[in-house]
Amino acid sequence: MKNIFINEYTFKKFLDAGKEAEFDSLFDSAVKSVQDKFNSKYPMYINGKQVFCDQELLETSPIDRNIVIGSFQKATRQNAKDAIAAAKNAFKLWSLVDYKKKAEIFEKAADIFHEKKFELAAILSYENAKSRYESIGEIDEAIDFIRYYANELRLNKGFIRKTSSSSARIGVEKGFQGAPEEAENVTISMKPYGVFGVIAPFNFPVSISVGMSVGALITGNTVVFKPSTDNMTILTALRIYEIFRESGVPDGVFNVISGPGSEVGDELAMNPDVAGIAFTGSRAVGLNMIKRAYEQGMQKVFIVEMGGKNPAIVSKHSDIDGAVNGVANAAFGFAGQKCSALSRLYVHESIKELFVSRLIDKLRTMRIGNPLAKDVFIGPLISEAAYRKFNEVVAAARQTGRILYGGNSINTGLNGKYVEPTLIEVSHSNDLVTNELFLPVLSIETFKDFETAIDLANDTKYGLTAGLYSKNKKEIVQFLLRIQAGVVYINRRVSATTGAIVGLHTFVGWKGSGLTGKGTGSKHYLQQFMKEQSASMTKQ
Repeated sequence: MKNIFINEYTFKKFLDAGKEAEFDSLFDSAVKSVQDKFNSKYPMYINGKQVFCDQELLETSPIDRNIVIGSFQKATRQNAKDAIAAAKNAFKLWSLVDYKKKAEIFEKAADIFHEKKFELAAILSYENAKSRYESIGEIDEAIDFIRYYANELRLNKGFIRKTSSSSARIGVEKGFQGAPEEAENVTISMKPYGVFGVIAPFNFPVSISVGMSVGALITGNTVVFKPSTDNMTILTALRIYEIFRESGVPDGVFNVISGPGSEVGDELAMNPDVAGIAFTGSRAVGLNMIKRAYEQGMQKVFIVEMGGKNPAIVSKHSDIDGAVNGVANAAFGFAGQKCSALSRLYVHESIKELFVSRLIDKLRTMRIGNPLAKDVFIGPLISEAAYRKFNEVVAAARQTGRILYGGNSINTGLNGKYVEPTLIEVSHSNDLVTNELFLPVLSIETFKDFETAIDLANDTKYGLTAGLYSKNKKEIVQFLLRIQAGVVYINRRVSATTGAIVGLHTFVGWKGSGLTGKGTGSKHYLQQFMKEQSASMTKQ
């Protein structure tokens, strides 16, 4: 079978066709359409049925907290147990569905996502305050994940292969290793584990949620899906459920429950009927789940991505303008609230003043405000807690180093937390350089020799993404040989550390950023959701 995967690339296609105005019109219409349906009461779904709880969660938009998106269910531990039981029961039949049928179901889901992409992007922008370009790009990525994984399932024929041996003429009774044998036909297959708990983050509530869920589902597992409820992105989760249901996913195979991590997340992690966890979030939460499960003797599968503290190096041999653009986009897109965001910058001392000057000029052009508006680059922080953390970081930077640019709040007239992109200079040992911040804050340091720059870049417990700007071939080779990160970009003008594209890059964390060493959008990703079995049949 031929590889038939093609990326969605919505905005690029509109630009290439000279139809940017049409793109904006479609998004603006979708914004109005979805807002007219807000402030409703929504269920959650267990075994294909609507479920309502005694308590509710009120979700408002970080763009303006006066905008009420809706009332959602606050699930309990018992709800989680019910969902797990439903998924366990549904696994019996879903695990037996032919791989071609599963691929067909999710290819239909991708088509529905395609048809509804502007509506979904508008909801996403309201829920986590992404710009229209970031939101439509995320819906594209969700579509790409589905089609890529369906294509991989077909290319690998359901991950089933056959081997055989010919019979020996004599000595088949011998039982030692490598003895003459009877003829055997062997089927080597990858089989699903069972129930997966899928725990999603707020910052990519469609693409990461879809990627993890489809990875589990298309390989024959069933899912209990928990969207983010600390920073609520629940409506997009329900839209995912509706699309999967419309595409033909049976009752109980995909269940959505919206509740706190202390109850719902904990039940998924510790319930013995949950075979695996797919999680994207903080390193502390991920490691704690793994530790507690293993301490209690549970052999759960954990497929986790646990953040980053991502570096970029700007060599004296770099194209400074290209580096400035890539650094600014990577550090401050979506207000730095990406696990792949650039947070540590190392610039050669000979070009530091020029580079910083041009970077600040670039930052001054970045429009801050309502992300629903055209050409806004930086929207609000996701929450009051993130805003408090930003102020603490700025205060610490002023006390232990200096602010080169930014550090202030912005009054947009909206009831949200809007701040400036912030460039700081502190020592390498500072906590602000060590700890993941998830904020529009970039630290900058200088270096004399390239070896030192790589040492500084690698001096972190994380290993997700990294970037380099250099025209020097020796530096490029050295960087590739030594950098400790799963996703590496060299001279990438569009972004130094963010923006992996399904089918082009894989997205994988090393060190404290991951666990399995296998990434999303990878030919190895689906196999993490399956266990191998070798079945031999001897001819009688």
